[in-house]
Amino acid sequence: MPHIDLPDLPGILGPMHFRPETAKPLNDLAEVLLRGDNSLSRGDRELIAAYVSHLNRCHFCHTSHATFAALQLDDGWEVIDAVIADLDTPRITDKIRSLLRLAAKVQQGGLHVTAAEVDAARSAGATDVEIHDAVLIAAAFCMYNRYVDGLATFAPPNREDYAEVGQMIVEQGYAATTPSPG
Repeated sequence: MPHIDLPDLPGILGPMHFRPETAKPLNDLAEVLLRGDNSLSRGDRELIAAYVSHLNRCHFCHTSHATFAALQLDDGWEVIDAVIADLDTPRITDKIRSLLRLAAKVQQGGLHVTAAEVDAARSAGATDVEIHDAVLIAAAFCMYNRYVDGLATFAPPNREDYAEVGQMIVEQGYAATTPSPG
């Protein structure tokens, strides 16, 4: 049961419909970070969001963004499950692994990021923009996770419950979930 009287929508959709004026900038940020032009694939960026959400134990954000990633990565859920089980899985590149490790440090707190993680990402082929974006995705998802769980929103329990919205996000982007103000 949500802590406040939210619309009966799952996860972040309830708070976004409760305060539509805050939904647009939140969705705009997600759109730029996860779908905008970038040398990292959309699937890889969604994987970073899903991984950080998993570390934060945010079921809604983890499962929704894992779904978005799975729909955009070769071998989809097999990759997601492998990463969650063991970050040393051979199913991802060294560059993505290093960016996930960097994101995990951000999830612990910004001061946990050291030159060693940044150097490891660079050594694995990450550019400064990719490092920047991995850090910002991780920081943003700490906020999104706390927004969703801090209001005790409802999270559908099963992966299958996220498939329809996942397809919509992949095809139309985050603006498709932005409610109209007023």
